[in-house]
Amino acid sequence: MRKIYILPNLFTTASLFCGLFAILHVFNVSDAAEANPRVYDFACWLILASAILDLFDGWIARMTRTTSLFGVEYDSLSDLVAFGVAPCVLIYTRLSLMENRNAAEVIATLYAVCGALRLARFNVQKTRVEKQSFTGLPIPAAAGTVVASFLFFQRVDPEWDKQFVRNVLPIIMIGLSYLMVSQINYPSFKQFKLERRRSFDFLVWVVLLVIITMALKNYFEALVFLGFAGYVVWGVIWHGFNLLRKKPAAQPADNPSPLEP
Repeated sequence: MRKIYILPNLFTTASLFCGLFAILHVFNVSDAAEANPRVYDFACWLILASAILDLFDGWIARMTRTTSLFGVEYDSLSDLVAFGVAPCVLIYTRLSLMENRNAAEVIATLYAVCGALRLARFNVQKTRVEKQSFTGLPIPAAAGTVVASFLFFQRVDPEWDKQFVRNVLPIIMIGLSYLMVSQINYPSFKQFKLERRRSFDFLVWVVLLVIITMALKNYFEALVFLGFAGYVVWGVIWHGFNLLRKKPAAQPADNPSPLEP
């Protein structure tokens, strides 16, 4: 291999840098985290920034027709660091400071392994299965749910945040780990092409959405958390609805004829 496409891989590299800087930031502020857990906020925002860059690198590659096998593999390696390792470091450090080291080791390991399996399966199924939708929860969405919950509960109440991290977060992490390797389908936005012509109403809705977001800027963490949580829950609800719809109706038992012996 002598040549690669530069533009989409620059976005992938930037996403990788954000994930690495998030890990380094957690290490650098771990001593001060016990007194002020909000020192982790910057690492959370770095992971969210990595998710945005990851969204753009694929979109740019498709728009400019610069997709390649190298880009697919490089993107998966970047995702494993930014959305697999970085959240694990954050979770492990936070739970360890709360004297819950054993649970931290189990949860961080489970999440990282399931994230790696999810990415490996995606690479195998990318051209055959996962064109229209994702099989299993995408790892950026799982990482976004984790860090958005950190930001949201820390803003609401520090005491709520402690209870959330100690009692609720481990359950959420186990659930996200399962969803990543499950067969539940999640909607993909790959087929949504911004470069194509849209109706005038579409532009109006986009502007309205931006205005509403700006008006609720003081609740931005809540909006981000609800967005990721809604995406996670939507896949589960839609999967359950499809199972009920496909379930065959119970056939009534054949009543024997009174003339039959």
